[in-house]
Amino acid sequence: MNAGSLIVRTEPKTVGILGFDGVNALDLIGPLEVFETANNCGENQFRSGYDARIIAVNRKTFVSETGVNFKARHTLSNAPSLDTVIVPGGKGVRAGEICRKIARWLVGCSVRIKRIAAISTGVYPLAQSGLLDGRAVTTHWRCADDAARRFPQVRFSVNAIFIKDGQFYSSAGATAGIDLALSLIEEDYGQGVSLAVARQLVVYLKRSGGQEQYSELLRFQAESISRFSELTSWIQSHLSEDLSVEALAQRACLCPRHFGRRFKTELGLTPADFVERARLDEARRRLATSDNSVENVGISVGFKSADAFRRAFERRLGVRPNDYRRRFKSTKFPLIRGRRRESRGIPVAA
Repeated sequence: MNAGSLIVRTEPKTVGILGFDGVNALDLIGPLEVFETANNCGENQFRSGYDARIIAVNRKTFVSETGVNFKARHTLSNAPSLDTVIVPGGKGVRAGEICRKIARWLVGCSVRIKRIAAISTGVYPLAQSGLLDGRAVTTHWRCADDAARRFPQVRFSVNAIFIKDGQFYSSAGATAGIDLALSLIEEDYGQGVSLAVARQLVVYLKRSGGQEQYSELLRFQAESISRFSELTSWIQSHLSEDLSVEALAQRACLCPRHFGRRFKTELGLTPADFVERARLDEARRRLATSDNSVENVGISVGFKSADAFRRAFERRLGVRPNDYRRRFKSTKFPLIRGRRRESRGIPVAA
């Protein structure tokens, strides 16, 4: 969209983000800033595309988990007509009267709302409402076991960043709420607008919902405090280079045999296994966010041939690269079409 292009005026889509004592401030502010940025982004032809408001559950003034004071214009009792409702997470919503009040309100207005989204533990009142019975959702990985025990009628997946099942959307916590908001914008106005907003926000990467919350690289960085911590980061930035045991051992200033033993002892994987996982992790991201051919994606992350890439991808993930791309292409949510095994998502490496 260049400066001389026509700006399209549309009726704003109304978004209500619920607020309550004990809300996670980032779960609330993150999506709010995304929608406001969409209204003011110079590359967005759909100016004033959103009317995003905070809707307080009880009092118009409430306090977040971290002590930040918020003041809303509306409460649940006088909320305007809304296209989308977002329920943030936070300690205040996991149980008690706030959880029950939101659940009752959602039941009463769900038929009038196009989209209902939950961020992190915001899924608790949505699950308690019964609206998610039989549906597939995600939440923050740390809360997934507890949520699954409390709501056995809901099918929880801890791998996806966000999931869509019918009119219901759910996401992991914190920055995943920003990913979800960007994808809602993409759903409304197209990929170009959502990418422009991501650039405006200086988001490093606009992630697709099918990506894992806790990547292989992050897991190994968290587990390693030695020289291998820096090495794993270096590997991720040099996937197309020679990552043989010999090359990595030289970089770690160890002999190959000693390097291999130390690496496996510390990280629980052989160097070759770690490299393959890192390459496939990045390949999944590229399949979901680019139009490069499967062959080019495989070569770009260091596989010697397209066949080697396909074999490794299917062996590790249980699905062919083309099928993975169709499921998780960034222009779509991980859409749940049925009530059977389709909603369980694509298998991922442990």
